[in-house]
Amino acid sequence: MENALICVVEDDPDIARILQTYLERERLRVICAADGEAALQQHRSLNPDLLLLDVNIPKKDGFAVLAEVRRRGDTPVIFATAMAEDIDRLTGLRMGADDYVVKPFNPAEVVARVKAVLRRTSGGGRAELLRHGPIEADLSAHLARVLDPETGPNSLNLTLSEFRILVQFLNAPMRVLSRGEILDACLPDSDALERTVDSHVSNLRRKLEAAGAVGFVVNVRGVGYRLAAGA
Repeated sequence: MENALICVVEDDPDIARILQTYLERERLRVICAADGEAALQQHRSLNPDLLLLDVNIPKKDGFAVLAEVRRRGDTPVIFATAMAEDIDRLTGLRMGADDYVVKPFNPAEVVARVKAVLRRTSGGGRAELLRHGPIEADLSAHLARVLDPETGPNSLNLTLSEFRILVQFLNAPMRVLSRGEILDACLPDSDALERTVDSHVSNLRRKLEAAGAVGFVVNVRGVGYRLAAGA
């Protein structure tokens, strides 16, 4: 469940900020969308593990967003909305929402609901799955792939060193990792020099970009590398 990506769809920036703070305290990653169209774009490009979705949002309301998400797949969705009437709850649940929380809510309760839905929908396997944007690494199966919303998953044929480097990036997305850190974590029994890391990272970047994940591995001059948000 740690490292799961939650998309908070909320047009009130204060509520969105509070939810983001509480979710990140539980080691969940968070992206935010302020309207329905942005939410669907985030869903398509980043494939979040769960949507925390308001109903009364601009451009496309929450019901329209849920309907489109359900056409695409089975991403868990929790409504978090001021619409408290039973008919609204029933509509959301009948359309495929996994839970329904009414405003004003306790943010800690919302986080508990999120974690409960993630447990219920993950089948117990998510702890071995790392993800950043469309990039996934399954630790138990030792497989990596790039998720393309149009063509489906593209498997990556990585060497052991490349897979270890990718996992290190996924464990600390957006954080700059020095060549020394990467070398110690990924090639611990090797006599390789730090410049060897450049070769492995270059090969990893090439394979990611060939699979459709362009612009994710970024060189930070004089420091090392980081996993960015992509092009």
